Amino acid sequence: MNLNKIFFFSILFYLFLGSFANSSASPDNLPKASPERMEARILELSKFGKNSTGGTSRVAYSDGDIEGRKYIKTLMKNAGLMVRIDEAANIIGSREGLNPNLPIIMFGSHTDSVPDGGNYDGDVGVMAALEAIEILNEAGITTRHPIQVIDFTDEEGGLVGSLALTGRLKEETLNFKSHSGYTIAEGIDRLGGDHKNLKNSQYEIGAIKAFIEVHIEQGGFLDAEGLDIGVVEGIVGIHWWDITIDGFANHAGTTPMDKRQDAMVTAAKMVLAINDVGLNTEGRQVATVGRIKAEPGAPNVIPGRVIMSLEVRDLDLRKMESVFKEIKKRLLSIAHDTDTKVSFDKIEIASEPAPTDLRVRKIIEASTQKLGLSYKFMPSGAGHDAQDMVHIAPTGMIFVPSKGGISHAPQEYTKPQDMANGANVLVETILNIDKEKGES
Repeated sequence: MNLNKIFFFSILFYLFLGSFANSSASPDNLPKASPERMEARILELSKFGKNSTGGTSRVAYSDGDIEGRKYIKTLMKNAGLMVRIDEAANIIGSREGLNPNLPIIMFGSHTDSVPDGGNYDGDVGVMAALEAIEILNEAGITTRHPIQVIDFTDEEGGLVGSLALTGRLKEETLNFKSHSGYTIAEGIDRLGGDHKNLKNSQYEIGAIKAFIEVHIEQGGFLDAEGLDIGVVEGIVGIHWWDITIDGFANHAGTTPMDKRQDAMVTAAKMVLAINDVGLNTEGRQVATVGRIKAEPGAPNVIPGRVIMSLEVRDLDLRKMESVFKEIKKRLLSIAHDTDTKVSFDKIEIASEPAPTDLRVRKIIEASTQKLGLSYKFMPSGAGHDAQDMVHIAPTGMIFVPSKGGISHAPQEYTKPQDMANGANVLVETILNIDKEKGES
């Protein structure tokens, strides 16, 4: 073999070694997330939309939202990501993979807030996604799959960015006025999107290998039980009804107590029955009466009609249906006993249950176990962008503790180490998904 051939094969050999070293295999000495860096970034982001209560009012499309998004774009660019704003105004930071033909691994959350909200809901997920990129950069790892970090538009106002990305944003939604005072259409355009061409922001089924969202746990279970991670089984469905109780309006001073058809007394008994069904049915369902109105609404008139809301949430659609069936049975019985009438009007299906992908769930669990962190499987009782992403991609969610389970309030707080734990689980999950067999 002549020297030219020896040189040629030597170059091929070292190129092969280099590509192997740059593969998605997770090294044992993978750098860990920096709690200090994550906390510093959270605190810096909190300055945008900050209010006098110590929380934030960085509602979507507001000036604070615009400034916060500039900060996120700067962090993405500094991490080496190629940043773009899609037609729905989602911020997307892209990192090339070794094989550009493979589907994308996407992860992220949102940075808009509710009015007078906190500094961790949504923000932790975006910072964890950026921290995952920092870890990959520090480790010198290039994944096989292209990866994307996303900061969704207007999660708190109705999951606008993820609905657009999955092709499920309704035309009439664009005319709704947001908390910022702008319509959704105006807000999208204000952030650099293009509400007239939202179809261009859609991802086809199969384009995303997996979507993962890190988020604070809003129920307080992790904090109360001293656990590090929640492996989310899915986002619960939400069904709403209006319940109308008809009695007989009469004079409050002249009608004896035992001669009344008091719709409010009946409603009170029904509220207690609804609570009893939600509390004592086996499972994790919840049933809530959050709004009640008595008519005619005068202090000297026995209420002849009461209209109240009913909300049922659970991860299992069949359970939701069975809970409502039992509630209806109990309420019809109460109406009979009080000589009143009750009717049920299903006014809206706010959302159907959105189970996470079992395969991704197992990968998150394995990643958590590898890191030696404590965890539990649990549903999410609140809505997230992940519930839309399940329609186009295998989806997983990682919960980290929120102190006292407080969310959507200035007192919201997640410890820096808890944020870092979420980022470490995220990066392990990304690498494990990336090295799955079955793709060339």
